[in-house]
Order: sequence, then structure tokens, then C-alpha cells
Amino acid sequence: MCWPACWYWGPLPSGAHRPLWSTDNFFHIPWRNHMSQNIGVIGLGAMGRGMAQSLRRAGYTVHVCDVRLEAAQAFAAEGGVAHAHPAALAQHCEVVVSVVVNAAQTEEVLFGPHGAAAAMAAGSVFVMCSTVDPNWSIALEQRLGSLGLQYLDAPISGGSAKAASGEMTMMTSGRPEAYAKVGQALDAMAAKVYQLGDAAGAGSKVKIINQLLAGVHIAAAAEAMALGLREGVAADALYEVITHSAGNSWMFENRMAHVLAGDYTPLSAVDIFVKDLGLVLDTARATKFPLPLSATAHQMFMQASTAGHGREDDSAVIKIFPGITLPASNK
Repeated sequence: MCWPACWYWGPLPSGAHRPLWSTDNFFHIPWRNHMSQNIGVIGLGAMGRGMAQSLRRAGYTVHVCDVRLEAAQAFAAEGGVAHAHPAALAQHCEVVVSVVVNAAQTEEVLFGPHGAAAAMAAGSVFVMCSTVDPNWSIALEQRLGSLGLQYLDAPISGGSAKAASGEMTMMTSGRPEAYAKVGQALDAMAAKVYQLGDAAGAGSKVKIINQLLAGVHIAAAAEAMALGLREGVAADALYEVITHSAGNSWMFENRMAHVLAGDYTPLSAVDIFVKDLGLVLDTARATKFPLPLSATAHQMFMQASTAGHGREDDSAVIKIFPGITLPASNK
């Protein structure tokens, strides 16, 4: 990840913002009693942009940056504050939410040239939303703690539509003092915020288990649709029947709709599951725990990536099956 030279663009924040907590919420969820008006979001991809929009709707002044200057500019034009790089953003924000792809990009956001870590004030909170090795997340909490910074392990799930509507799921773990500063912001971004432990690692462990199921379900859905096509069943009829039968899954219903439309625009790409199922297998391998279905699904995504489909929607894993004719794009 390479950040551009120092650059600032966008309207200045203006106006006071109403507090989000009610008396009822304050007494029933006491750790959600603090609101930082200025929040930073780094990474405006499929999930990050929606999360930034949710925070802005909730009354926060949202500072953003992204390696794509046009993405940050577009958000700023709608009422946010854009910055050239993470360090410039971090100077203004007590809470920084990182929504980049992986651990390597998170390292770059924090410790690369113009990294956020050196610019964050003591006691600020870094919220890490990527899918990563849980052990890496545990080490990051310790590393940031040595710099006087707080950390929340907070992977996300739900897709771009739920991120945009503030209805996604967050799997979080971290110290109580971190929750005290970010609780209301989490509620603004997600319908379900699971507090899974008082130290980093638990959130990332639950996320990779979720990814195990998601990856296996997508691979199985693609296999089932491919068999139907091979046997001459009409794709739309098969989709209709399965989505109203016991064999349905959320992934079949969602991803096979992409196949029917012939639309492989990446909302979550094939290479995401190459990475995520790789993390699943690495975690299990450390304790010699067998994961035969995960291993097979991983190979299927690897095969699709090797065939040139890595940046396509993850439903493109269906393209590895021979002798089938896929529906054409209806765009």
C-alpha cells in the first residue's frame, strides 16, 4: 500500500452534533458512555465506505483516507473530511477504524510511511476490522499498548449492503477501556456487536470460523449449481427450488444470484477466500486439527484464482467446473 504525498481536501467539520446515548442506553449498557465526535475511517472499499456513511448519519465528524484519492474526495464532497494519509487523519481523531484487506495493509496503515500510530494521541483507540491471524492481532495489541494506544480486535461481516445500512455484524474483543471510548461508534456501524473477550484474539478467532463456513458454503453452492447446469436443469428453476428447500443457505441464495445474473463484479473476491481459508487452515495446522472441507474449498478457490478469476466475485469459483455453460450477463 503506497500513500500519496501530503494532501488535504474536503469541507471543514461544522456544527455541533447531538449525543447518541439516551438515559435508557446509558444505564443498561454502562460502558457505552463516551462519544468521540471525530472518528477516522481508513479504507473506503465495499465495507469501509458504508461504515463511514453510517458514522456520519449518527452525527460523527468522519475523517477518511484511502489510497484511491477519488474515493476520499467523493466522501468528503458528501460531508466528510478527507486526508492524504493515515498520519494526517490520526492527528484529528481519538478513534481510528481501519477497514483494509489484510494484516500487511494494516501494518502499512499503522507503521508505514505516514503511518497512523506515531500520530495518534496517547489513549486513542485503533479499531482493526480486517480478517487476520488471531496471533497477529494479539501481538498488535501488545505493540500498540507499548505506544500508549488502545486496541480493539473487531472483524466485520455482512457485506456491503449491511455496512451501508449500519446492520452488519462485528466480532470484537479488547480491553474495557477501549470499549468505553468506542461503544457508541460500534453501535452506529453495526446491528450486532459481539463482545467476545477482554483481550485481542477472540474476535479474530470467531471471524475466521465464520469464514470457514462462508467459504465452504460458497464452494458447495457453486458445486451444486454446476452439477445442475451439467445435468441440463434450468439455472433459474434450480435457484428457485433450492432457495425454498432445506438445502438452501444464505451463501447459495446470495452468490448464486450473481451467477444467474452473469455478474462477477467483486463484492468479495475469490482471492479473499484464498487468504481467509488459508488463515483458517494455518490456525488449525498449529494444533494438528483436521479440516477436510475447508482444505477442499481452499483448493477450489486457489484453482479459480490460478485460472485468472482471483479478482472476480467469489461466486466465480463456479468457473472451475468443466463442461458447463454459465448464464450470460444480463447487464
